[in-house]
Order: sequence, then structure tokens, then C-alpha cells
Amino acid sequence: MNTIPSFEKNHDSLQPGLYFSTLQKGVATYDLRFKKPNSDDYLSPAVSHSIEHMLATALRNGTQKEHILYFGPMGCRTGFYLLTEGLAFCEVYDALCEALTACADMTSVPGALQMQCGNYREHDLAGAKKACNAYLTLLLAMQSQAIQAEEEKQTKAAQHHD
Repeated sequence: MNTIPSFEKNHDSLQPGLYFSTLQKGVATYDLRFKKPNSDDYLSPAVSHSIEHMLATALRNGTQKEHILYFGPMGCRTGFYLLTEGLAFCEVYDALCEALTACADMTSVPGALQMQCGNYREHDLAGAKKACNAYLTLLLAMQSQAIQAEEEKQTKAAQHHD
């Protein structure tokens, strides 16, 4: 059985950040790493669940909404996957910063009522806002070289994909 690309990364060396991961059939996958893997500092299930609702809502209502295909949590609780089509890395970066800013203004978790959610009792708005604010701070501190390097990885993958 072949190993999938995300299992080929050395998770011991991964740091929190935003990374281009793969391009398959025109769909770009991004790794939104909120926590350092294997560091015993994970997002709680309630925080992860709330971020999923909040960021999915903000992204799907943001300026790049027509390019957002999927947003969801990693099982390891260190971050999330974002799938897009037709966006460059810098556009994803901007859309995420916009969405994370929108999350900071939320006064409730969207879609958290019993009829809207399969586990409506497990949410943590305050914890999710804290984690989103920390991730936004991390993104805003990203060096232009790091953004450019991820952009180049995506461009190279697109050229290889064609």
C-alpha cells in the first residue's frame, strides 16, 4: 500500500504555520498547523470543533468564497486542512487572515444548535477565539521569504501537474 503525502512529512520537524501541501486534479491542499506535532500541546476536541465551524463559516463567506472547497480538522488535533481551487498561496494567506479576523468578532459558534450539529454540546467559543488569535498572530509574523517559498512550491506543483 502506498503512503499518502501527509504521512511522508517528518512531523517531528514541522512547526506551526501555513504550508502548501499538494495539488491534485486542480485542488490545492493547505496545512494550517496551529500546534507543533508530537509536543503534547494539542487543540482540545471542543476548541477544534468550534474552530472548524467558525473558520469554515468565515472562509465560505469571505472574499474568496467561490474558491473554498473544504475546511476541516486534522485527526491529530494540531491543525486543519484547507482545500481550494484557483488560488495562489498569497491569496489563501490573505483569505485566512481575513477569516481569522472575522472569527475574533464572533459572539457565538455558527451552526452550533442541536438541529445544525452532530455534537452540539462540545464547543468552546473562548478557547477557539484564543487559538484563532494566536494563529493569526503567527501568520502575520510570517516572513515574506517563507510566503514566497510556499508560493514557489505551489507554482512548481502546478507546472508538474500540467
